[in-house]
Amino acid sequence: MELLHLTTSDVVKLTANYFPVDRKKYPNPKGWVVFLHMMPATKESWNVLADQLQQYGYAGIAIDLRGHGSSDGGPQGFMEFSDAEHQDSVRDIDAAIDLLTAIGARRERIILIGASIGANLALQYVVRHRDLKKCVLLSPGLDYHGILAKPLIEALTEDKQLLIIGSHDDDRVIDNAADITTLWGSIPHGVIAQKELVETGGHGSTILTHHPELIETIITFITS
Repeated sequence: MELLHLTTSDVVKLTANYFPVDRKKYPNPKGWVVFLHMMPATKESWNVLADQLQQYGYAGIAIDLRGHGSSDGGPQGFMEFSDAEHQDSVRDIDAAIDLLTAIGARRERIILIGASIGANLALQYVVRHRDLKKCVLLSPGLDYHGILAKPLIEALTEDKQLLIIGSHDDDRVIDNAADITTLWGSIPHGVIAQKELVETGGHGSTILTHHPELIETIITFITS
């Protein structure tokens, strides 16, 4: 793991953990993953999953979103953010992907994985960028700070692939499982999609701590 420093188009300084692949084993990475954490988590919440994906030849970059962790405004500046400031985190994704492409990443092989608001940001980004095809959403919500998931889901095209993970005992969003069911029912015909709803596990990336078997589910989705 390497610590990196990025600057966004609106001059916000971010920190990121980069997970390179073993170039002796994988001269060319099979893909690149951008990890987007939930609130109030940080980039470190993805360490276990990113480490596992490295072993399969997928490099990764986990960023501290603006207002979090070691990035500008962190570690708790996000608590004072307006909805518009939360939505500006899309520029953080731009910075991460710009860095990956600068070191040789192919955009069509970049996968986004997000938790909670990070899930909604990931979905929004994949919908708006035709060359990105896959995303993994942990505990997406119908409305996180004005990022509305249902119209985004409805806008998915047949070339997109989606994995949604959630828990019935989500302790941060009232009936998030129902939200996920609503989103699932809105997926257009032809989109390759998979849903995993567990009984217990909490919210966002915390689910992976309680259900490590879902890491294998994510790896299978990404590598297939």
